[in-house]
Amino acid sequence: MEGEKTILAFLKHLQLLGFQFIPLQRENCDDRERELENLRLEILRCKACPLYKTRKNPVLGEGNPHSILLFVGEAPGAEEDEQGRPFVGKAGELLTKIIKAMGLERGEVYITNVLKCRPPGNRNPRPEEIKACWPFLERQIEIIKPKLICTLGTFATQTLLGTQEKITSQRGTFKEWKGIKVLPTFHPAFLLRNPQYKRLAWDDIKKLMAEYQNLKSRDV
Repeated sequence: MEGEKTILAFLKHLQLLGFQFIPLQRENCDDRERELENLRLEILRCKACPLYKTRKNPVLGEGNPHSILLFVGEAPGAEEDEQGRPFVGKAGELLTKIIKAMGLERGEVYITNVLKCRPPGNRNPRPEEIKACWPFLERQIEIIKPKLICTLGTFATQTLLGTQEKITSQRGTFKEWKGIKVLPTFHPAFLLRNPQYKRLAWDDIKKLMAEYQNLKSRDV
């Protein structure tokens, strides 16, 4: 407190000497982190669907909240439920490799899921669960403000784009959601089960890389 008074006194002295201070209009670098933390606490209290009874840890997401690129998956699995982090299992290892192949580090992007709680037995998300979790994902996107979203798999793509089409007919083509470019591709878990689709996935990722670099260059 004493130190703050000394600094304020010095600044007032400089002002009396004729120095002008330019008020900084800034977005505190912690603002988005704080909003995401508040959202995480809301999810901890959420009882909108029965998944809260069986989860161990809700999984909000992780990464750079100021990234222009957001990856959206389906739901946490067993390891994610244990650690409270997204994509930390085998599928997560593949996603990390994909991100590195783009010339990026995992911490440079933001990663989340449609569902924040693990469905028992890693079953597919149910419509009522997606409906309950949708407001959380929507608010995440509003907080992070990405310019590019990569949806991973059928459920993430259907949820975000409001379509019933499967990923095989949606992948590799840019869509739009609220002015944000969206590129659907296969979920890493699907690629682990069906490695013959990896070449198609890489074609999608190359498009994602090109658009990322394009948007990034405009940001400079």
